[in-house]
Amino acid sequence: MSKSVIIIPTYNEIGNIDQTLNKIQNLDQKHDVIVVDDNSPDGTGEFVQNAINKKKFNLNLHLIKRKNKNGLGTAYIEGFKKSLELKYDFIFQLDCDGSHNPDQIELLYYELKNNKCDIVIGSRYIKGITVINWPLSRLLLSYFANLYVKLITGLKVNDSTGGFNGFTFDALNSILKNNIYFKGYAFQIQLKFIGSSLGFILKEVPIIFKDREIGDSKMSLKIPGEAFVGVLLMKLKSLFSKFNR
Repeated sequence: MSKSVIIIPTYNEIGNIDQTLNKIQNLDQKHDVIVVDDNSPDGTGEFVQNAINKKKFNLNLHLIKRKNKNGLGTAYIEGFKKSLELKYDFIFQLDCDGSHNPDQIELLYYELKNNKCDIVIGSRYIKGITVINWPLSRLLLSYFANLYVKLITGLKVNDSTGGFNGFTFDALNSILKNNIYFKGYAFQIQLKFIGSSLGFILKEVPIIFKDREIGDSKMSLKIPGEAFVGVLLMKLKSLFSKFNR
């Protein structure tokens, strides 16, 4: 068992899961993996279970099977709780769609292992804009959404909406003691906001973000709406109540 784990939520990622797990097993630093599958109709969960049974990958692989698709945030919460139960020192988030390069996990791992921070953020906007193959409309939406979050919350983070992050056990354990109520991509903002409010050190490291090439995007029009209104309400609530550490 490794001291670090990568949480990968999946829904219809049969075209990407094999390559993602293969890249992870070939990293210099060994990481365990927890896949949280939302009953993918394309058989992603079955693929992972078969890989576990047949020991297809040279890594410690776990599968959490969920009955329904109930949002990215709730999938990560289940994976996080499992990782804390297993006492991992470092916990990482990784999308399975190819947008996050598993090789760059090493950058995040270095920052946590060497006590440079409690929460490390793989940032698309710390060294200019390092996004490949996004249409201009989506790039502008993401960029200005992050400016909005920074303005409203006071977070000193350029990429609060990104999902390529790492946490120490203590930071994640403390964050989860609080009410994580967002289910969509605003969940990523809430994790960082609570972590910062609790006094944990956040650090951004530059990554290359590449749009998916296989499968369909999970982005919908509901997601920007949740973030726009939700972030404002989240900030207002924080003025009248304290987070628990």
